Amino acid sequence: MRFIIGGHEVYGATGGLAHEAGRSLAVLVHGAGLDHTVWALQSRWLAFHGFNVLALDLPGHGDSQGPPLLGIGALANWLSEVIVAAEADRAVLIGHSMGSLIALEAAANDPQRVQSLVLIGTAASMPVHPDLLAAAASNDHAAIDMVNLWGYGFGAGLGGSRVPGVWMVGAGERVLECARPGVLHADLTACGAYRDGLRAAERIAAPTLLICGERDQMTPLKSGRTLGAAIAGATIVTLTGAGHMLMAERPYDIQAALAKHLSIDHSRLARR
Repeated sequence: MRFIIGGHEVYGATGGLAHEAGRSLAVLVHGAGLDHTVWALQSRWLAFHGFNVLALDLPGHGDSQGPPLLGIGALANWLSEVIVAAEADRAVLIGHSMGSLIALEAAANDPQRVQSLVLIGTAASMPVHPDLLAAAASNDHAAIDMVNLWGYGFGAGLGGSRVPGVWMVGAGERVLECARPGVLHADLTACGAYRDGLRAAERIAAPTLLICGERDQMTPLKSGRTLGAAIAGATIVTLTGAGHMLMAERPYDIQAALAKHLSIDHSRLARR
């Protein structure tokens, strides 16, 4: 699906099904330097379990046009505009890593538009290592190497992809390599500058699920639990042995957690 926000075309993948009237909208927001393809399994699963789906490309990422927006606050405002552009009253917001900060801030600032909130690989703040930021600033491939090294759990380095024939770590590297120059640096700068996570957490009114990797090096489990404790009534699911790139590492565990949180019959496929 393509639509215009702020004079720039925005792309959102629909999970293989056209939107239907009366369905709830699920909006999926990717992390730094990535694009909608990281949600390939989850977007299709949600679409075939009764949701209208938008797995977004953030501005300047993937097939969305315009420059990358500078700052989590600006991206959160843009996300609220996406819900309006999709002609939905409210949406389930599902964010990973930087995308979880965007979803968190949007849910705090525009609560009437948020039906439910899911934060994956998350923390109230996401400081960025100076070496990573410097490499990203110069568009050095070392930045991609560091994100991949720190992003995946130990098992991912041995293979373990749930998609037949796909090299998990290599696929993640290729997505990052496809980002336009400067995009990863803009995203990492936005993450490093964001300091409002706990304040936003106190204002969350929607039912909230956090999914955390036990061995996440980028948003450590302790930090995810701290954020979860600040959100009234939040549920925290910890995936044993998993790293940061949970949609690739543990897609079926993600689906099971979403099914419980969103009251989806996990055994029923939508008939088409």
